[in-house]
Amino acid sequence: MISAGAIAVTALGPAADPAQRFARILDCLGRFAGCPPTVDGAVYRSEAETGDRNRAPAYLIRGTGALAGDPAEAVETSFRQCAVLATVEDLAVMAATPANGGVNPVTGAPVVPEPVVVRVLALMATCGMYDASGDWMVRVGLPAKSGVSDGLVAAGPARFGIAAHSPPLDAVGNPVRGVAALRELSERFGLHLMHNPATAAATVVPLRKDEHGAAVQGALDFTAAERVLFALYECAPDTPGAVLLDLDRVTAVDAAAEAMLRRALALLSEQGHTVTVTGLPRASWKQRRSV
Repeated sequence: MISAGAIAVTALGPAADPAQRFARILDCLGRFAGCPPTVDGAVYRSEAETGDRNRAPAYLIRGTGALAGDPAEAVETSFRQCAVLATVEDLAVMAATPANGGVNPVTGAPVVPEPVVVRVLALMATCGMYDASGDWMVRVGLPAKSGVSDGLVAAGPARFGIAAHSPPLDAVGNPVRGVAALRELSERFGLHLMHNPATAAATVVPLRKDEHGAAVQGALDFTAAERVLFALYECAPDTPGAVLLDLDRVTAVDAAAEAMLRRALALLSEQGHTVTVTGLPRASWKQRRSV
């Protein structure tokens, strides 16, 4: 999860020559992102002109027997990887792919086997944030990886992928505001892997075709609330109308889920819809409430 490791892994890629090796890498990155990536030539040239601190460890690694092939070729290919362009949305999909067991959630295409995902996420959790990895795991609690591009990706297994891009970097090489934003999100929505989850996954069912809304059964946490929000916006009428959220069979709602539902219902109301909620078992909600 540092430059020396990236160079060693690059050299392991099976290929007849450096061009074929980089083509394989670029194709793999594209499958993670769900779109063909491009390379910034100016960034590559800058890396190649100023990359002696990466060339030196490459030769040291070969001296230990851990690097196959020509160190110079491995470093040059690694420089090209460093120049691959990506949007924050691309990065989020890249993070969501391992979170989804190695299947790209946008394209539905398998990218890497699930056993590989387990190992990668474990490494991201233990050392993906450089010397701040321990502090990150305690405070944020998500497998993550940052880089000198000021980018940061994190994965919530079976839940989501998230990305941030915000210079500058802190003393250990992580984006200051990106770290602060993800820490806030983790605390606010209970995203930490060690956070006590809902006792049972909620089920979200759309209402009949002649009705606009959804019915929910079970306990609502961040993950379940996200599914409810998706269902509500998918079934909302194109023009202002009635939307029903049936929570009669909801057994519990945590604070993050309640905040998400309140905000979503308020937005639907602002769009002109009449939103009715039934049966939410919390004192702060009425049994039948129109927003």
